[in-house]
Amino acid sequence: MLAWPAFALLKASTDCHITALVPGYTQPLAELCPSIDEVIIDPGKAAGEQQALLNVLKAGKFDAVICLFSNFRNAKLMWQAGIKQRWAPATKLAQMLYNHRVKQRRSQSAKPEYEYNLDLVRTFLQHNQLAINEPQAPYLSFDTAELTDFKIAQAQQLGIAADQPWLLVHAGSGGSANNLSISQYADLTRRLQAAYPQLQTVLTAGPGEQALAQQVVDAVGPDAVGQRAVLAHDLPLPDFCRLLACGSLFIAGSTGPLHIAAALDVPTVGFFPLRRSATPLRWRPLNSEGRHLAFHPPANAQVEDMSQVDMAEVASAITPWAREYVY
Repeated sequence: MLAWPAFALLKASTDCHITALVPGYTQPLAELCPSIDEVIIDPGKAAGEQQALLNVLKAGKFDAVICLFSNFRNAKLMWQAGIKQRWAPATKLAQMLYNHRVKQRRSQSAKPEYEYNLDLVRTFLQHNQLAINEPQAPYLSFDTAELTDFKIAQAQQLGIAADQPWLLVHAGSGGSANNLSISQYADLTRRLQAAYPQLQTVLTAGPGEQALAQQVVDAVGPDAVGQRAVLAHDLPLPDFCRLLACGSLFIAGSTGPLHIAAALDVPTVGFFPLRRSATPLRWRPLNSEGRHLAFHPPANAQVEDMSQVDMAEVASAITPWAREYVY
């Protein structure tokens, strides 16, 4: 998801045909991206698949490649494919197989990941004397009428009101970063429900996360008028994205769904550890200015100890900020 601004910058600044080389599990997202014209699946390290992939790359007769993530395997493939302009960060031994390298020092986490990706594309555009047209959020959107119909259908299925604001909470992490506990998510949800009784609370769950999300639903319990949070799960990835687009507010740890919601410019609240490679700055979502709040453990806590994030303080910060989005 944090490559989407780079794709958008390329599409806005050139008339080129953009092909994305992605692993299979991100194919549905890549196919949703309005700035991508074609998708090639990277089979990974499987030895028997490398020649077939190389044949596809050669047949594509690409003028340039920008490797946002570089390793020796894909560096070698791009070199073997004979692509004339090969761009990548100048951070690994594999950089010797590229003929255009950009010093970035990503390990310092001095700026958001998507900005590092944008810097690569800007340098490519400058080298080729192409005007730079900076993209703006949202990077993903759906037809308004289509989304309205989808929200009505989902509301009927979930037993909630389609004409009230939806609070979406994603408690899973996919192992990408330390996360809040079930009790913390439940505590925060109850506080926000008390502040905004009109909120319809939906717990979202990806593959393997249904049981965890259900525990949060159970821990939240009924609100002041007896309404309970509901659970949305087993949605195909495009429909999962549509569900996120229906939200007035999205809450999650530092994980993929947070970045999908941000690409839609749904207001997001994210929870991050303080480890340098995982900070709120490095993994800042794609929201436009003012539509994201980030929280992390206090400075005197262990960098990975998310239990030290105080939900009362978090709710006090979210409540006035969210007023614009939940009415």
